[in-house]
Amino acid sequence: MEVDFDLLTPYQRYKLMTGLIVPRPIALVTTINAQGVVNAAPFSLFNMIGEEPPLVLISLNRSAAGSLKDTAVNILANEQFVVHIADEAMAQAMHDCGTALPPDQSEIDLVGLSTTPSSAVAPPRIVEAPVAFECQLSEKMETESRHIFIGRVLRLHARDGLLDMDKHHVRLDDYLPVARFGSDLYVRTRDRFKMEGKK
Repeated sequence: MEVDFDLLTPYQRYKLMTGLIVPRPIALVTTINAQGVVNAAPFSLFNMIGEEPPLVLISLNRSAAGSLKDTAVNILANEQFVVHIADEAMAQAMHDCGTALPPDQSEIDLVGLSTTPSSAVAPPRIVEAPVAFECQLSEKMETESRHIFIGRVLRLHARDGLLDMDKHHVRLDDYLPVARFGSDLYVRTRDRFKMEGKK
């Protein structure tokens, strides 16, 4: 089967691409507005894109009415955000942070998560998350449907015991992130297998 993307609507392309490009890591992003309200929202168009400098990318769609999401408004205003990786223990709270709220209400309060101050940026980080990357906006791009933000990682926070800093190694047996599998489906990362290179 061959599909000519020029013959599809943007929504039809979105449905096919997000259903096929899976599983996708999820960025649970905290930002802060001028009134000090903390916004938290999950985005699965997200990934690491480099290590020198250390960069992550998040892609945020516009709302159905064409307006910007609170996350985009806040990043454009103060150029800082924190990317968290959600694990199984906080997966439902991460998902519920996708609930649309007015800018003066915090998803953190809605889902019962807790925050602590970040070290290098204004938005706080989520205590329950196993991993948090404090980011300063490095580059931005705007398309017809999206704002794309590239953040330079300033600080990494990880749950105690998750990192072996002597080897700069992640203790993967203790790391159980979840990923997006299209629509309202998620996947666990417990089913792992190893492959050796050809001899």
